[in-house]
Amino acid sequence: MSRRWEPDIPKVWDEDALRDWATPLAGLNVPPTHLSAKEYYSFKIENLRTYPVYFPGREPEGYREMLERVGPQPLIEPDKLQTEDDWVNAGKLVFEQADFLHLRSRDPKFIEEARSREQLQRAGVRPLPDGTLVGLRWVPTREGLAISSANCSFCHTQNLPDGRRIPGAPFRTTAPRPPATFRVWPMISRVQAEKHVLVGSPPFYMGPEPIGIWLYRAYGVPWTGNDILEQLKSVTQEEYETLDLAPRTSGALLRWNGSPFFPAKIPDLIGIKDRKYIDHTATHLHRGIGDLMRYAALVTSAESTQFGSYRVVSSETKRTGLRLPDEALFSLALYIYSLQPPANPNPFNEKACAGQAIFRREGCPSCHTPPLYTNNKLTLASGFQVPKDKPVSLDVLDIRVGTDPGLATKTRKGTKYYKIPSLKGLWYRGHYLHDGSAASPDEMFDPDRLNDDHVPGGWMPSGTKTRAISGHPFALRLRDEEREQLLAFLRTL
Repeated sequence: MSRRWEPDIPKVWDEDALRDWATPLAGLNVPPTHLSAKEYYSFKIENLRTYPVYFPGREPEGYREMLERVGPQPLIEPDKLQTEDDWVNAGKLVFEQADFLHLRSRDPKFIEEARSREQLQRAGVRPLPDGTLVGLRWVPTREGLAISSANCSFCHTQNLPDGRRIPGAPFRTTAPRPPATFRVWPMISRVQAEKHVLVGSPPFYMGPEPIGIWLYRAYGVPWTGNDILEQLKSVTQEEYETLDLAPRTSGALLRWNGSPFFPAKIPDLIGIKDRKYIDHTATHLHRGIGDLMRYAALVTSAESTQFGSYRVVSSETKRTGLRLPDEALFSLALYIYSLQPPANPNPFNEKACAGQAIFRREGCPSCHTPPLYTNNKLTLASGFQVPKDKPVSLDVLDIRVGTDPGLATKTRKGTKYYKIPSLKGLWYRGHYLHDGSAASPDEMFDPDRLNDDHVPGGWMPSGTKTRAISGHPFALRLRDEEREQLLAFLRTL
């Protein structure tokens, strides 16, 4: 009989680990303040299994009856996990089934709306090939059946048109996104409004403030001066109903502490085990599995509200006070570490071999160093120098590649740095640069993207029709044949 695997599970909200985990912010030179371990561990543990929501008429026989009678079931049962594989498989369940705890609703009208073919069709909702709806989950609770939204799997699963799914890959980058009226779930906006849930924020309930103030509290950066987000304060409830804040065609989704004006595309989690920093702007260190667990807890239950002397929420703001157990976050991180890329259909042929030689000739490996195809270092946003007092944990190159500096300078993720991304998996990820401006590798290496009359295939600011995609000029001067060879090589990674 094999010996039981006893994992050494790090404490998620560990004061010592938190102390130097986050990167100081541009304009403040201090990191965001995290809530205390005492407060975090006072939160109620939620550990419930969830089930997919099917398009009406596509449910398996007896599915609805099963949901009504099954009752609450545990999402993870640590005492039953015998081997490391058991823990990884448990993490797969957490990845697929964990829901946004604050968005659970047992309101009959919301449940009925999710079961109404007419309402879903009116919203332009289309099921996946297996009949399920992206992002929605049923949650049997002690009080009855609830409906909610998927957490990790919503943003970090790529649903291919043929029905295949790539866990860890960014959300829907190879298939059309849902229309704006059903970006995530039409009921969520109303649940947020009725429960005073801060827009874009998993862990908060708000007081009765105007919607525009909510928006500013979610994204505003008052310490930058001339904050473009100030305009959100005047948004009315009627305007909000038609406002498309999600950056379209960019592989990005908004969340608390983000920015609708400077989006961050959803990252690829495949290979994160070998990455030294988390987020495009290296907002947090990745020193091991404890940090990945910590980051999952941060964005689910414990987001920051204090930035230097600026508290961005009102005194009436209340946290939902819910969290996943440490064991669930550990198994989730183990599963994410185990993720592998899908089989690469691009052959390493004569054309790709020539492209590899060009890759070396052009000096690309100095930043995109094999075998990870990143050197795990940071570059500076335009206009910044390496500070003399930078944390010793940050490995910064004194270079700037000229990409749009907004995310690194004008948001709560602004650190003045961008991490050098890995090129592995370039062929399936779908959007490129930190804001998802380029929609394909071909566009990324097209010299036309530097022109003001270029029409980006990815993200564009609201109200614009053309704009230059600045920065990263490397390889743009190649001859057409050489460019095709380089692209052929990059697609094999």
